[in-house]
Amino acid sequence: MGRAFEYRKATKLKRWGHMAKTFTRLGKQIAIAVKAGGPEPENNPSLRSIIATCKRENMPKDNIERAIKNAMGKDQSEYKEVTYEGYGPHGIAVFVDTLTDNTTRTVGDVRSVFNKFNGTLGTTGSLSYLFDHKCVFTFKKKDGVDMEELILELIDFNVEDEFDEDDEEGTITIYGDDIKAYAQIQKFLEEQGFEDIGGEFTYVPNDLKDIDAEQRATIDKMVERLEEFDDVQNVYTNMKPEEAE
Repeated sequence: MGRAFEYRKATKLKRWGHMAKTFTRLGKQIAIAVKAGGPEPENNPSLRSIIATCKRENMPKDNIERAIKNAMGKDQSEYKEVTYEGYGPHGIAVFVDTLTDNTTRTVGDVRSVFNKFNGTLGTTGSLSYLFDHKCVFTFKKKDGVDMEELILELIDFNVEDEFDEDDEEGTITIYGDDIKAYAQIQKFLEEQGFEDIGGEFTYVPNDLKDIDAEQRATIDKMVERLEEFDDVQNVYTNMKPEEAE
């Protein structure tokens, strides 16, 4: 497997944390998708992808339907996607993805954690050169599919030639370098008859940094503190995962 898979595998459990927080975060993603493309999944590709992700995270159907209904209400908060970036302790780069209806509150929360751990919150884009922004699709396996042939066809959409097969869950995960091709990839997979196609964006560090166990523990504490905020969706660092060491 490639760098994107190894990094994501080592960090995905930390990113979502407890079930209640997972459902809150997915609910916000549903709200944004509904606001942008309407409440009908068949007419809203982004909503279809999020619902597929919700199912894999075992989010109850009632919760999904309630989130869609709430997103259509006049009093529903308007969420914005905002990314904060900076350096944590020991020179580790930190990206913080958020969905917020109050940027003043969110930046204050994020800055407080950076300050507590002697980090420095930078300006937007200041550390983008250290991370590759990718789109990720996970979908249900289908009998008789030649994955090499499928990847060759997807290469036209800048999909990497490495993929992850999860036999236990019966899924396949692919990684695309060009986030602009997100809609094209999803459309292609649906046309090929794949089901439960969940898509998301992620940051993968292109320059992993070695640190010792004590330093790792400090960074882990910083990440955990950031993830306590409901506005925070994901936290990425360029700290080398333990599995990769």
